[in-house]
Amino acid sequence: MADAQSPAMSASPGSPGQARRRGESGSGAARRRQPRASSSTSADAPKRQRARGRPAEPADDAERDDPESVARLICLRLLTAAPRTQAELATALRRRGVPDDAAQAVLARFAEVKLIDDATFARAWVESRHHSRGLAGRALGAELRRKGVAQDHVAAALGELDPESEARTARDLVERRLPGTAGQPGPARMRKLISMLARKGYPAGLAYRVVREALDDEAGRAGRTVAYLAYLPEPEFDDDTDGEHDGR
Repeated sequence: MADAQSPAMSASPGSPGQARRRGESGSGAARRRQPRASSSTSADAPKRQRARGRPAEPADDAERDDPESVARLICLRLLTAAPRTQAELATALRRRGVPDDAAQAVLARFAEVKLIDDATFARAWVESRHHSRGLAGRALGAELRRKGVAQDHVAAALGELDPESEARTARDLVERRLPGTAGQPGPARMRKLISMLARKGYPAGLAYRVVREALDDEAGRAGRTVAYLAYLPEPEFDDDTDGEHDGR
């Protein structure tokens, strides 16, 4: 007697049932691979940019074609990254091809609402760079002038820098660098340390006195004297002249 065949064996490869199952499986995989449509639209882009703390792009071509709108966007982007002086923003706008009248109108408005404030910038710059980099008033003034800050704002900011604080910072710098010069000839140590202070904008007279005191103190702690210091006269330099500095 012939063996009874199971339903699975009796179905031919091309049977309607199998074709139907393959079609359902394939459509299911296609549905799984299909990416979900984003619920946001291009109209939501400015909202997302503002949420991330970035200035929104101009809403349409008309706004992009308006020089003042372009100038506002450039300034906001730069100010979001870091504080800027009015001269720095004016230079950036000029490089981007913004007409002078549009640039001046936007910069005047930003200054009016205190988004640009060169006086505040100068004070913050002096305090930050003096304490973080050890820069003296001469170097700080040169930096601010290169950034286009007006001389009256520079003078006011430097006027808040206490001379004793400046001398104390110079001593701290020398104390930190002094061990690195150990073993070198005495006059070479002195020249190296004075040059370091000069690059940071310290007057030559102050630099000489601070370095000499540090070397004297070091010798005293070691129970010896530094004979060469008696034969090194205080250098004569113009302490009122701005010079180059390393800013470090």
